Amino acid sequence: MPLWSDRVEKKLAPEVAEFLRAPDRELLPYDCAASKQHAERLRGAGLISAEELVQISEALDRIAREGGVTDADEDVHSAIERLLGDLGRKIHAGRSRNDQVVAAMRLYALDACKEASEGVRLLASVLLNRAETEAETLIPGYTHMQRAQPVTLGHHLLAWVEMLERDLVRFSAAAASSTPSPLGAGALAGSTLPLPAPEGQMRNSLDAVADRDFALDYLYAVAACFSHLSRMAMELCLWASAEYGFLRLPEEAATGSSMMPQKLNPDVAELVRGKAGTAAGRLAGLLAVLKGLPLAYNQDLQEDKEAVFSARRDLRGALAALAALVHHVEFKRERMAEAASDPLLLATDAAEKLVAEGAPFRDAYGGVARSVKDGSFAPPTSAAESVAKRQAPGPGAVKDAVKAAKKRLSLT
Repeated sequence: MPLWSDRVEKKLAPEVAEFLRAPDRELLPYDCAASKQHAERLRGAGLISAEELVQISEALDRIAREGGVTDADEDVHSAIERLLGDLGRKIHAGRSRNDQVVAAMRLYALDACKEASEGVRLLASVLLNRAETEAETLIPGYTHMQRAQPVTLGHHLLAWVEMLERDLVRFSAAAASSTPSPLGAGALAGSTLPLPAPEGQMRNSLDAVADRDFALDYLYAVAACFSHLSRMAMELCLWASAEYGFLRLPEEAATGSSMMPQKLNPDVAELVRGKAGTAAGRLAGLLAVLKGLPLAYNQDLQEDKEAVFSARRDLRGALAALAALVHHVEFKRERMAEAASDPLLLATDAAEKLVAEGAPFRDAYGGVARSVKDGSFAPPTSAAESVAKRQAPGPGAVKDAVKAAKKRLSLT
């Protein structure tokens, strides 16, 4: 029976019960952890004995390990109370499902941020290892999808790592916003029982049960991370095409066609790219849910669960699969070098050579532009020499940047 069944005489219609059932089974271990904290508060208030606290804590640990939620349970909160048996009749004193669920969701978000950070570090580590190996591999740099200037593949991969490092900052911030405790808020206005305040208790009980900013922060961090993964995935798809020919897809991280025997498809990259759109949609969806809600708790807030749970699953899979793809991919260095040897990529070098000789830049620019237009342009140096002269993309700078990044990420 629902926890509130004493209030009503009639049972819910089956279709209503099914519609109202919370999609919250993933919260079970986190709800058990929050319930242990609440049990300690009950003991602090003298509402349960020391022996009962031990029994409740041991039972909650067992439930967290073994589960036991059934389709007949309205949510994990009622399931936990049922599974505790007679002890469960005391555990809910001084709290509501309103502060119980958000306490569990905050613990879930903290764990999800930690998991995401570990996945980001794994991908960054793979990229840094590949960047170090490809420190001298020439590749065209692009603007507007047009060849611009020669760089190295190592320098390009390091740009991807920079994105991931910013993602780590965002997940750290999301974790920090998940830390405050809503325990003690009850349904919305606390309790008359003399329960000790939890560590890091939120200041306002109305806000404690209604706030889902921490979930938004997590979903934003996921969406931003996915936007970075999608940019990487897009370039991998381009580079794998015959038109670019910059890499060969690894059989460990690619699929074939059911009809065309010659095909090897970048499905990992494509699915990452697709899921980036879904990740952004989840953030927008929860923002729309929250924008018009009056204080304090409303059942609309149940919509945070599927968004956060699904975001975690997708990001976990995407980071691991993309790391495997990057680890196994074979870069075609000769083809990259051939593309980077396009003489027109050195037009800026030619203009800067004239500037170094005393010409105003705009005059130098115009003279080089005219030579490009009439076909008389001659590069003043080679692509390798050009890269070596510039500070950031050069092989030595790449290797130094890899070492520095590994140190920042504690990967050494």
